[in-house]
Amino acid sequence: MKTNFLLTFLLVLAGSLPFQTATAQVAPDALRKQQLDFVNLGFGMFIHYGIPTFMDQDWSDPNAALELFDSPNLDAAQWAKAAKSANMTYGCLTTKHHSGFPIWDTKTTDYNVMNTPLGRDVVKEFADAFGKNDLEVMLYYSILDTHQEIRPNSITKAHIQLIKDQLTELLTNYGEINALVIDGWDAPWSRISYDEIPFDDIYYHIKSLQPNCLVMELNSAKYPGEALFYSDIKSYEQGAGQFISKEHNQLPAMACLPLQQNWFWKKSFPTTAVKDVKNLVNDFIIPYNDAYCNFMLNVAPNADGLMDENALAALKEIGQLYKKTPAYAELPAYESPVIASNLAKDVRSNSSWSDDMNIMDFANDDNFGSSWVSNAAASENPWYELTFERSIDFNSIVITEGRNNPSDYQLEYYKDGKWFPINAKAKEQGRIKILRFDTLTGQKIRLHIKPKNGRAVLSEVAVYHERIAQAKK
Repeated sequence: MKTNFLLTFLLVLAGSLPFQTATAQVAPDALRKQQLDFVNLGFGMFIHYGIPTFMDQDWSDPNAALELFDSPNLDAAQWAKAAKSANMTYGCLTTKHHSGFPIWDTKTTDYNVMNTPLGRDVVKEFADAFGKNDLEVMLYYSILDTHQEIRPNSITKAHIQLIKDQLTELLTNYGEINALVIDGWDAPWSRISYDEIPFDDIYYHIKSLQPNCLVMELNSAKYPGEALFYSDIKSYEQGAGQFISKEHNQLPAMACLPLQQNWFWKKSFPTTAVKDVKNLVNDFIIPYNDAYCNFMLNVAPNADGLMDENALAALKEIGQLYKKTPAYAELPAYESPVIASNLAKDVRSNSSWSDDMNIMDFANDDNFGSSWVSNAAASENPWYELTFERSIDFNSIVITEGRNNPSDYQLEYYKDGKWFPINAKAKEQGRIKILRFDTLTGQKIRLHIKPKNGRAVLSEVAVYHERIAQAKK
């Protein structure tokens, strides 16, 4: 299954070059169709339900007593019918939040819903109920798991295998899963890097199990909105201050927000007003749909496993106002997601004369908020260089410029004592330039820069060896 997926996952345009044959990748046909279909779904229900539901918290005690979890009136069919009343097209359930409590019948840990007073597979009941109501099924999964101590600087091989095993269960036992929302990875609230838990390993594991399952990583707090970094869908958690640009977005996107005051249910919810329905529809859902963005509204079931009456009433009112999902025939042009580990992160860098407060190390520090800036007195022929400890294989380079500081570039690489040109045309997406080509081997990479506005400004220079490029061989 994996081989077939990789073959269909790549569309390559090849050309002959003096030193290497370069390829220019565009977003693959199969993935683009899935992204288009997701955008056209328009509006769906996010459902946060788990141990925090019983603790009046959004992040629960990672060692909370299993006896707390008891919703004898749990009714996933009620959730599905509530989603239908709002003219939603899908549901997305939190299978495990950051404190590490799986709400499915998992064999990976005894700390799960089957060993609680409820003793029922909530994921199965959710998937069955939403499927019976002609709603697509999506799942949320947290990489961060404080119960299992899957957190920064503590990752082991056993942790990575646990994640793969849990994802295997979720993508094997519950039918077709249209999308997986991943959280608690390279985000401010987790700080687990894509190197500690290799993103490409998990990504291709997911695709090997369900090739049509979109991967949505909630990392927009860090990565610019002009390109897809480590995600099939650009995903914005508005509760964390991530807001899409309705005027400028050109990527398939998802934005999420809770109907109530928090993601998980609180005791105050039944007597506290939910968000203004007209505002949600007219200021968020519809204009976001008009900007290639699917809107996911969270509704939290209560401790009885049911949705509160005020939430149900709000959903019905939304259904009266929101009648039509988007119907895009195609999406704007954009490059396929960057998936591999950044080989340039924190390696030795050098440059022509720079600003005192914006030295060369800021252009490969994995921080898009800092930059290398060429000194105004040396702006005619600025250059920037990366030196690796040994020769590496690489097949893509992504340059993120400072805002309003565009430049032209000539790139070269150093191999066996000689410099060779990198003959690849950059695909520009806003301030981001993406270059993809056949695999090269070298120990240094140098950028010769021609600024258009006086100075060169590099927010990040990243280098990758993407495995997807091997599919054509």
